[in-house]
Amino acid sequence: MAAHDAASGTDLAMRDWNPVAGSADADLLPDLDTLTARSRDLGRNNGLMAGGMQTLRDNIVGSVLRLSATPDYRLLGWTRERAREWGNVTEAKFRSWAETPECDAARTQNLLGMTLQALGGAMLNGDALALPLWLPRPGARWNTRLMMVESDRLATPVGMEHREDIRKGIEFDKWGAPVAYHILKRHPGDAFAFGFYGMTREAQFIEWDRVPAFTPWGRRRVIHLHDKERTGQSRGKPVVSAVMREFHMAGKYAANELQASLANSLVAAFLESDLDPASAAELFGENPRDAWNASVAQTRNIRQLKGAAVIPLPAGARLSSFTPGRPNQAFEAFMLASLRHIAAGMNLPYELLLKDFSKSNYSSARAALLEAWRYFHGRRRWLSDYWLRAIYELWLEEAINAGEIEAPGFYENRYAYLRARFIFGGRGWVDPVKEAQAAALRIETGISTLEKECAEQGDDFEEVMDQRAIELRMAAERGLTTAQPIAVALAASGQTTRDDEQPDASGRSGSGGSSDGDGNDQTEETTA
Repeated sequence: MAAHDAASGTDLAMRDWNPVAGSADADLLPDLDTLTARSRDLGRNNGLMAGGMQTLRDNIVGSVLRLSATPDYRLLGWTRERAREWGNVTEAKFRSWAETPECDAARTQNLLGMTLQALGGAMLNGDALALPLWLPRPGARWNTRLMMVESDRLATPVGMEHREDIRKGIEFDKWGAPVAYHILKRHPGDAFAFGFYGMTREAQFIEWDRVPAFTPWGRRRVIHLHDKERTGQSRGKPVVSAVMREFHMAGKYAANELQASLANSLVAAFLESDLDPASAAELFGENPRDAWNASVAQTRNIRQLKGAAVIPLPAGARLSSFTPGRPNQAFEAFMLASLRHIAAGMNLPYELLLKDFSKSNYSSARAALLEAWRYFHGRRRWLSDYWLRAIYELWLEEAINAGEIEAPGFYENRYAYLRARFIFGGRGWVDPVKEAQAAALRIETGISTLEKECAEQGDDFEEVMDQRAIELRMAAERGLTTAQPIAVALAASGQTTRDDEQPDASGRSGSGGSSDGDGNDQTEETTA
């Protein structure tokens, strides 16, 4: 008898459930190639999977990627003003690299594009890989470039499979820290599509490069983005691994129902005859088979059924219709249950995965989005810490050594200089009026700041303040006040202000607005 019912060996429901308790790599690495291939197939051929991946990219990164350099001025012994000025200069110079294709070794994408690609690779394949290169180019201001590498090329070289310190292409030291990465010179999948002249197919894809994890002076040479769920886990796995079976079967079920419904939309019927041999001989003569075939051939001459058409039937035959019983009345309920299960496995609300809010009210939709944003915030922090911060460090080291940025004692105070946040795409508003009022109330009561609220919408608060100062000055020069736009906005929304809540010169009402409770929840920071 087991102390835990879940460990029972006699329970009929669990007697044949005996999974192996393997290590993180033993449970994952033997199946990783199959998981990756199936995940990519779903991404190519399953519309729901493709839409789910795009939803994750849109909400985790979106259309904005901005650096907010916030050096730890206390550790550096600086004043807050000096740190802010240093950050502004650094951000401007970082944009000159990150917002151009010069950051890409292939000269095709900027940092936002490569980050979206890395996030998609980590979700779809389990891993994303980039090699920082030093590539001087004529007319280029910066020499640091990133080369994106498909994670399939990270593989253990032939003849080294016996080595315990190499796991799926990654070489570790005795403490579990990556020492080097073994990367195929060509993608192994190319062997199935096309070859290269002058070489056998086998010889083309067995050449590896051993890339050290760091240079002798500590500069990173490989950026490996993956989700490490268990200690000792060397590689990541696709985000849909837990629900891949359900995803595949739900897709096949939907396709079969669609095909059956299409077949049901056609007119299908059978020709039936119950003539016995003697009656057939009397009707058709000495050769009844040939006579029947000739009669059927006459019926087949009518290719299209039109109104008021009369179909001649073979002698002795009758027409029986075929009704397959589609559409299936239980289809929608069954698919709904399956898709809710799939959405939970992808850490997405059902409404967001299917872009279907028809069955949701305001409160349930807001609750679903808040739950989703907890996951998105966590993924943003993960992406910032293990991808963007490493890239920022590579660029900043070059900028400092080139004299573009002043950073005394950089190598001794690396953490203080590298302290930064990244601003991603805004989360948007479910109810703009209520959420704007809630944001104003949070700022006024001191539980939030303009910096946080602007970051939630993908904006830099200093740029917002500078632009607002320009607009206020231009309005004053024209004899306008900020109260006029506020009054127009309130009138357009059907709202009015009480006499004791008239906007003051700053455009804010005297009572500071009100909230119905939906806006009182504190939002997490959108950046790392």
